[in-house]
Amino acid sequence: MIKAVLFDYDGVLTMDKTGSLTTHRYLSEQTGIGLDALREAFRPYNHDLNLGRISHAEIWPDVCKRLGRDINPALLVNAFESTPLNKRMWQLALALKGHCKLGIVTDNKQDRIAHLRTYQGLDALFDPIVVSSDVGSDKTSAAIFLHALNHLRVTPQEALFIDNSPGNLFAPQALGMNTVFFDDEENDVPALIDALKNKFGLPVPGAAS
Repeated sequence: MIKAVLFDYDGVLTMDKTGSLTTHRYLSEQTGIGLDALREAFRPYNHDLNLGRISHAEIWPDVCKRLGRDINPALLVNAFESTPLNKRMWQLALALKGHCKLGIVTDNKQDRIAHLRTYQGLDALFDPIVVSSDVGSDKTSAAIFLHALNHLRVTPQEALFIDNSPGNLFAPQALGMNTVFFDDEENDVPALIDALKNKFGLPVPGAAS
């Protein structure tokens, strides 16, 4: 019996495949800098940002140097807020609320999710919200999932994890968790609802299909 559903954030609860895509697109629109240049400027720091080893504030001077121009770091907050929500997925989560526990497991930057927790009201629907940069472990290892399971007080067999990257499903599967790959390009929420109902026996009252 599934007692908890854990959602990835970017590419599942949002319309962009990654948070970096959201951030880079906004910065590009505001500064006129090309997406490729922004990706390359941030690339050396992305892994450490996701593991909480460094912060945006610490790398910002180097990023600006790599880009050859100064960028107001305040634009980052606006970039975070530009994250496009997947409204049908949120409707699904709301429909599940009360029938099972809901949480988020995400590889993400600490300052981004900390801001979005307030801006998007994430804590009203999801508990726990487990962020790689907070726990120092990403979704390629068991630790981040064990952290979520311990908080939820459920066994791996009682938990279901939904992610838009097949590579992020190996670690939870090895623990015995149930998993679903969600293709963010197809964004077929009705098919996901069918899987939750028919494969996992979850009631999804009122979910838009």
